[in-house]
Amino acid sequence: MAAPGGAANCEDFAEFQELLRVMRTIDDRIVHELNTTIPTASFVGKIDAGQTCKELYQSLMDAHTSRERIIKNCIAQTSSVVKTLREEREKAQDDVALLKQLRKEQTKV
Repeated sequence: MAAPGGAANCEDFAEFQELLRVMRTIDDRIVHELNTTIPTASFVGKIDAGQTCKELYQSLMDAHTSRERIIKNCIAQTSSVVKTLREEREKAQDDVALLKQLRKEQTKV
């Protein structure tokens, strides 16, 4: 099971959470994946269990790598926004809306 290849929308936190939930499907279904990957006694000669396990392992690693990349990318994007807002906040300390936006972005990180 491959992870979605699209870019993550880091602005919408709910959408980001949904993307991560979808990307975790292979992890959440690992028992099922193992049961369908490892052959029963009647299928031992028909299926190469070693190759099938390698493919499952590669799918897991691809999913984890993809998820990690998206998470780190969103952290970097949001951290950049926080840095910019902090710089703006230092210039305009009385701006309540700016402070509110800064707090929102900090919470997102």
